[in-house]
Amino acid sequence: MNTIRTLFALVLVAAMCATVFGVGDDLYVNKTLLQNATAQGAVCLDGSPPAYYLHRGFDSGLSNWIVFLDGGGWCESISDCQGRKTTEKGSSKYMMNQTNFLGILHNTTKLNPDFYNWNKVWIGYCDGSSFTGDIDEVDPEKKLYFRGARIFKAVMDELWSQGMQNAKNAILSGTSAGGLATILNCDKFKFFFSSDVKVKCVANAGFFINANTISGTPNIHKKYQQVVDLHGSIKNLPPSCTSTMEPSLCFFPQNVISFIETPLFIINSAYDAWQINNTLVPSNLDPQHIWEHCKVRISNCTLNQRTTIKAFGVEFLKAFDGLTPCITRGYFITSCHTHAQIVTPEYWFSTSSPRILNKTIAEAVGDWYFDRTGLHQYMDSYPFAKDC
Repeated sequence: MNTIRTLFALVLVAAMCATVFGVGDDLYVNKTLLQNATAQGAVCLDGSPPAYYLHRGFDSGLSNWIVFLDGGGWCESISDCQGRKTTEKGSSKYMMNQTNFLGILHNTTKLNPDFYNWNKVWIGYCDGSSFTGDIDEVDPEKKLYFRGARIFKAVMDELWSQGMQNAKNAILSGTSAGGLATILNCDKFKFFFSSDVKVKCVANAGFFINANTISGTPNIHKKYQQVVDLHGSIKNLPPSCTSTMEPSLCFFPQNVISFIETPLFIINSAYDAWQINNTLVPSNLDPQHIWEHCKVRISNCTLNQRTTIKAFGVEFLKAFDGLTPCITRGYFITSCHTHAQIVTPEYWFSTSSPRILNKTIAEAVGDWYFDRTGLHQYMDSYPFAKDC
């Protein structure tokens, strides 16, 4: 009897989860290896060909495209990249044969009201430089390839032959390191299209700020310096920025966005979980694990930790407010202690989604892209970080 009750409970829980999270709405898309890209030297860290996942549009969305850049941090040293090339973030060999398209990549109006029937592409991230690296030389012993920029171009060329040359609307998007890549490659993406195509960019969780750690050290700037040097990224950063400041500073959106001409929408949290957990409090500065529970949930933080996090949020907003005003730029800045939201249905468009001025992220992005309203700048008025 107990076994039957246990089985019944498990079935009930599964049914509840399906109702809440929409398991029946899963959209799995097959991986495509771009074998011919290797002839151009467009390869992952380990030399394997790049990969992407394509779901075709339908009905009125046949001529519309969303290109999504995957995220997953960076590698800033030879040893770091060596370890990375044995994972899906450094080799297409380890990428999943299928990936689940959710949020902005979903194909139903219920979960993605404005872009459900567009052609959607997920580009695998396997270069460790936010698609900016380009070095010809390959160490014969280490066998590491730094070719992120070539991957971006090769996949764009492939999509062009797959029908993107007929696009009427196009969005470049991405999250985390892919969100940063969206910002850095936004104008390049625009240049693929003729002037009559409506092209915009949507960057999620990619507004990494140049902030110090709790010890006052510039760890994130040092990391970016190493990434730019190791991958030879300078040639693929906006020259309008690199001509005015040290190149690695152009890896920070606060320094480069003002030079971007293509309309850009920024989705971020002022208390971004990755930045709190890595930029502000990297694990090596917390050997006693004092911050461990606080990093998981803001409600676990002590008063002193909350004060430190609040100061980070103030610094984030100061960097954001320092951007040159632009009427084509939109943003949705929350106070949620989260990271990478637009491919998560609970955040993108659902009854539990964060709302600002009664708009979900999906609604705000749709209004901005289609010029439906004059308001495109949404800032959460909540004065502190919160668990969402």
